[in-house]
Amino acid sequence: MQKGTALIVGITGISGYNLANVLLASGWTVYGLARRPQAQEGVIPVAADLLDADTTNKALDGLPITHVFFCTWTRRATEKENVEANGAMMNNLCQALGKAPVQHMALVTGTKHYLGSFENYGSGKAETPFRESEPRQSGENFYYTLEDILFAAAERHGFGWSVHRSHSMIGQAGGSNAMNMGVTLAVYASLCKETGQPFVFPGSRAQWDSLTDVTDAGLLGRQMEWAAQSPAARNQAFNTVNGDVFRWRWMWGEIAAFFGLEAAPFPEQPMPLEARLKDVAPEQWRAIAQKHGLREPDVDRLASWWHTDADLGREIECLNDMTKSRELGFLGYHDSRASFLELFTRLRAQRLIP
Repeated sequence: MQKGTALIVGITGISGYNLANVLLASGWTVYGLARRPQAQEGVIPVAADLLDADTTNKALDGLPITHVFFCTWTRRATEKENVEANGAMMNNLCQALGKAPVQHMALVTGTKHYLGSFENYGSGKAETPFRESEPRQSGENFYYTLEDILFAAAERHGFGWSVHRSHSMIGQAGGSNAMNMGVTLAVYASLCKETGQPFVFPGSRAQWDSLTDVTDAGLLGRQMEWAAQSPAARNQAFNTVNGDVFRWRWMWGEIAAFFGLEAAPFPEQPMPLEARLKDVAPEQWRAIAQKHGLREPDVDRLASWWHTDADLGREIECLNDMTKSRELGFLGYHDSRASFLELFTRLRAQRLIP
């Protein structure tokens, strides 16, 4: 049964790529927008740069879009620039869709809603578990800008909205891995295995010892589809995590075992990935790719050292409450250990890691 005509903005990223698979399996027509869309079975590609209003208008003109899923962002040097650039993207999109029969628009943000922007990461005063009712933190945050533009467009045009605050997302992307912890850890473990380096946790003692959670990209896709169709979810913001909790000191051993490694003890000094690997990993990965016949020899197209360092380097506990989703009818759940191991298995089958 035809459910609607979806526009996924950011189709090559981790959330957009996995959402497309969810919607296609459920009977939607799916358009996928990116600056350089890649072939994805069943997805109708739309090429546009959202920072360019004219090309965005031309690309979307006349498309019968009923549901929009905003799954993208652009990184700039400062939060002020993040606000300006990401706000421009959302404004240009909303203007281009002004005549489309839009019924619902979903926005993917994240735990920085509670933690503060990259410049002030971990500065938020919210206590765990984070709840959707928590007020915004002080300071600029491009997530807040995106929300405000969405809310204004929804009121202006009369469509519903939902906001989905994911935690560290685990899953495969269609092209861009800018925020992909799962693939980054798979590459790191593979480098350790091939070069004999110890598999050392790169983050903080707080993250090593505290309870935490993650978001399976497929689960996020299912929640977004539910919110787009459920009257109870209209005009609501939702946390989006798997539903279980773990400590990294346990999960690190599970990941190590998958790759045939020993999990190193927690280090005496911080050992972030970017500082250790950004200069040596490109050459090491090219040699590994050639040895094992891997599809991608450019490690920077797979790993996102800086973002994984930010996630694992937090000095506070990060835990998200899912009560609101459950009370309103979304009961999705995914085992976090399985999220990692299923991803690693797919990456091996696709010859992206050895």
